[in-house]
Amino acid sequence: MPQIPEKIHELTVGQLSARSGVAVSALRFYESRGLISSRRTSGNQRRFGRDALRRVAFVRAAQRVGIPLATIRVALAELPEGRTPNRDDWARLSRTWRSELDERIKQLGRLRDHLTDCIGCGCLSLENCVLSNPDDVFGDRMTGSSLLPEHHARTAPEDS
Repeated sequence: MPQIPEKIHELTVGQLSARSGVAVSALRFYESRGLISSRRTSGNQRRFGRDALRRVAFVRAAQRVGIPLATIRVALAELPEGRTPNRDDWARLSRTWRSELDERIKQLGRLRDHLTDCIGCGCLSLENCVLSNPDDVFGDRMTGSSLLPEHHARTAPEDS
């Protein structure tokens, strides 16, 4: 029986793309955002360690559940010595992200429930428009959606 060749320890960007199912352009973007890293050969070609496959899978799984890339980058940066996330890391992070996702689900539910309120309007100038004025901060003092000067937007309604 022939011997299985020694495993490849580094992957080209094309190999990483083929193995992960992620476009080369997305891998370059991930690298530019610090989600994965590579070394450069003398010919300036990228070479990724095999652990990049797991990191890419981690990033994609987190993205699929709605976690922003900036949050994923922070989570990866907190791993000791930049190691690849494992099952325990995913379990810990998913517990942390769960409350954030629950809050987004509530917000989306509120938006969905009030979406029909704006269908007839078209200009989003309803007095209590939940899309353009979700917290109705100025609803008791003015009507319609308004673009406020920056200094008014930062002050409380009673201060202006």
